[in-house]
Amino acid sequence: MAAHARYPYSDTSVGPRGVTRPGGDYRGMVRATVEIRRAADRAVTATSWLKSRHSFSFGDHYDPDNTHHGILLVNNDDVVAPAAGFDTHPHRDMEIVTWVLSGALTHQDSTGNSGVIHPGLAQRMSAGSGILHSEKNDSPTEPVHFVQMWVIPDEAALSPSYQQHEINEELLTSGLVTIASGMPGHDAAITLHNRDAALHGARLEPGAAIGLPAAPYLHLFVARGRLNVEGIGDLAEGDAIRFTASDGQRVTASEPSEVLLWEMHAKLGG
Repeated sequence: MAAHARYPYSDTSVGPRGVTRPGGDYRGMVRATVEIRRAADRAVTATSWLKSRHSFSFGDHYDPDNTHHGILLVNNDDVVAPAAGFDTHPHRDMEIVTWVLSGALTHQDSTGNSGVIHPGLAQRMSAGSGILHSEKNDSPTEPVHFVQMWVIPDEAALSPSYQQHEINEELLTSGLVTIASGMPGHDAAITLHNRDAALHGARLEPGAAIGLPAAPYLHLFVARGRLNVEGIGDLAEGDAIRFTASDGQRVTASEPSEVLLWEMHAKLGG
C-alpha cells in the first residue's frame, strides 16, 4: 500500500515579512561572519516513508535562534520512500524551489500544473494568494532525494504560478550556474518573485573550483560530496556555511560534489 501523509507543516499563516536591504555599501553595515552548520546538527523528521533533515526551524522543530539566514526560511533535505509522498496540502506567499538529487518527484497543483522533477530540472512554485499541491514518489522501487528551499516573495497575494526548466547541460561546465533568480542582470533558468535573491548550483569533479559571489548574505549547502572552502576548511555532505559580508572565497571539490548556493541582498527583520 502506498504511504502518503498530510504535510507536516503549513505556511498558510506566514506572509511576506519586513526585510532590511544593506545596499551597495553593505560592508560598512554588515559584520563579516562565517557560521558552519554540520549535517549531524540538523533537526530530523522521520516517519515510515520520510526522512527530512531541516537546516532551519521547521514543523515541530523550533529554535528561536535558527529561523532563517538572510531571507532563506527553509532548506530541507528530504528522502521519500518508493510509492509514498505528501498528499495535497496548502501554501501561501512563498517562493518554493525544489531540486532533485536522485530519483523523480511528481508534482500536481490546484492551478492545473503537473510535472515530474528529476536531477537537473529546476522547479519553482510561487504559492502567492494560495495554492494546493501534492508531491509523490511514483517509483515502486527507488526513493527520491531532493532539497526544497523557501524564500519570501516581494509582494503578498501574487497569482500562484509554476515554472520548471532543464539545466543539465549548463551544469556540465563545472562552474556556478544560476538556477533561479529575481535579481536584475541574472540569466536565470527560472524566475523568483524576489529581487534580492538568487539560487546558484554547481556539479564539481575532484579538484574543480568555483569562486563565491560577494554578497551581504550567502548560504552554501553541500548537497552531495565533499568540499574545501578557502580559509575555512572541509565540508562534508549535508554541511552548510552561513556567510555574512562574504568576500569571494574559493571552493574546491575533494570528490564528485553538488553545491547549492543562495546569494541574498536582504535579510528578514530589522
